[in-house]
Amino acid sequence: MAESNRYRMSHQRLEEIKAELHYMQTVREKEVAEQIKEARSFGDLSENSEYDEAKTEQGKLYSRIAEFQDLIEHAVIVEESDDLDKVGIGSIVTVSEVESKTTYRYKIVGSQEANPMEGKISDDSPFGKALYGHAAGEVVDVEAPAGTIQYEILVIEK
Repeated sequence: MAESNRYRMSHQRLEEIKAELHYMQTVREKEVAEQIKEARSFGDLSENSEYDEAKTEQGKLYSRIAEFQDLIEHAVIVEESDDLDKVGIGSIVTVSEVESKTTYRYKIVGSQEANPMEGKISDDSPFGKALYGHAAGEVVDVEAPAGTIQYEILVIEK
């Protein structure tokens, strides 16, 4: 299997995806079918915007269902690392940008759990890859569009 077809995530995230898929396949699918049925009752389908919207919604739903099925089928469960000596999945890392001395705190997570706005960085991202496997006190280079940025790893926590 190609590496790009694997989705690394925690067991908890996999269960969340399964629950959402179940909701989409049961509750949401019935709601959309009901919208289509109701829109059909309005008459001429060629000029029926409610029908068009309901069919569009159905297409989006089926696309999302297929996406979730693919995620589940190709999920790779990653266990959080208990090692506080090196950065790994589940590590909470405090880093300092060497040049500006600005500090940041991130949690390293699998690709399906990444959310930079919540401070969750994927181990597959350039930043996550640069930090992965390094210890507190080390300086790492992160390739960014603006050039290479150096960060010092200050603290590794769980």
